[in-house]
Amino acid sequence: MKINAMADGVCGALILGMFAWAVGTWRRAPERFPVHWNLAGEVDRMGGRFEGLWLLPLVALGLWLLLLLLPRIDPGRANYANFTSAYATIRVVIVAVQAAIYGTMQRAALGRPVDMGLVAPLLIGGLLLVLGNLLGKVRPNWFVGIRTPWTLSSAESWSRTHRAGGWVFVASGLLMIGSGFAPSRWPFLGAIGLLLAGVAALVIYSYAVWARDPDKVPPAGRTAA
Repeated sequence: MKINAMADGVCGALILGMFAWAVGTWRRAPERFPVHWNLAGEVDRMGGRFEGLWLLPLVALGLWLLLLLLPRIDPGRANYANFTSAYATIRVVIVAVQAAIYGTMQRAALGRPVDMGLVAPLLIGGLLLVLGNLLGKVRPNWFVGIRTPWTLSSAESWSRTHRAGGWVFVASGLLMIGSGFAPSRWPFLGAIGLLLAGVAALVIYSYAVWARDPDKVPPAGRTAA
């Protein structure tokens, strides 16, 4: 998989920006950072300076490098060429969400108001929306997408499950975003419940399509010797 100049340039800039902030604010940063919020949007765990400034940049860098590495070690690496643009967008959105969370943490650490009850649903919902719109473009591989024994054994199951998965993710994302503006956390929990139920249904659906596919093959593409 070749590096996408625009997409990976954005990823690199976001990660570099996080590291630059960590270096530039290290000496004057507070000793304690908010690192976790409960469902009520209240901070329920504080972390040290290293965790608050360096952990997310390191995680974002590691995820980005891992996403660049996966196509090189995937037995189905040839298929990545058929969804290069979608895979590049996935890299950008994952790093962008990490950067947004990092920025929210830094704002909270400086004592500025942060409505995590709104921020979290917007970020999660936005991520689901993007992924939902990309799922139908992802081609069979061993690391990215809805990978069940049946999608990996049937091109028909892979294709139809990912198209259905796109609708599940988009619907969940819209509900998740809407829940951020609700006066209680119940809509947010409902959106999570819908996503989990949808994922379970997709697993069952992938099996049902596989069972009717006359061209199904083992995941490795052939039977063992």
